[in-house]
Amino acid sequence: MIYPIVIYGDEALRKHCEEITPDYPDLKKLAEDMFLTLEEAEGVGLAAPQIGKNIRLFIIDCTPWGEEDPSCADYKRAFINPEIYAYSEEKKTYNEGCLSFPGIRADVSRSLAIRMRYLDTDFVEHDEEFTGLKAWVIQHEYDHIEGVVFTDRIAPLRRQLLKGKLLNLAKGKYRCAYKTK
Repeated sequence: MIYPIVIYGDEALRKHCEEITPDYPDLKKLAEDMFLTLEEAEGVGLAAPQIGKNIRLFIIDCTPWGEEDPSCADYKRAFINPEIYAYSEEKKTYNEGCLSFPGIRADVSRSLAIRMRYLDTDFVEHDEEFTGLKAWVIQHEYDHIEGVVFTDRIAPLRRQLLKGKLLNLAKGKYRCAYKTK
């Protein structure tokens, strides 16, 4: 099933998400459907709030960046109840976009490395360090489950310049092209 993607202005994008318990119904199917949705949308990351679900789950598929960064080749993963507990002081600015903000991009500074605890879809615990592009995508998706969107992290002047586009998104002037199949 391909989910419709929530667009900026929807309150789902501003909620701090709830932890998932092992008895969450059809969790593996949900993760699979999120990967289908992500593929259809041609993105590299998708968080549960972006499909209207208030749970601590996001997925990433960095495969499209495999030529630029070989560690990204065939790198697909689901993250349940993640907690980033360490950020490197060294940062890099990337030009980000977001499936929930069609047509909007902005430079965002993020840590080059992070350490994170999370569960996989079998509820096996992991504690890993992520670097480079993977760390960047994970931080973007992690923000979503914290109720933060990437425009919260840009310079106030740039945010002011985007204000008209953001208002149009919030008023529903843009619609998601990805519909449930």
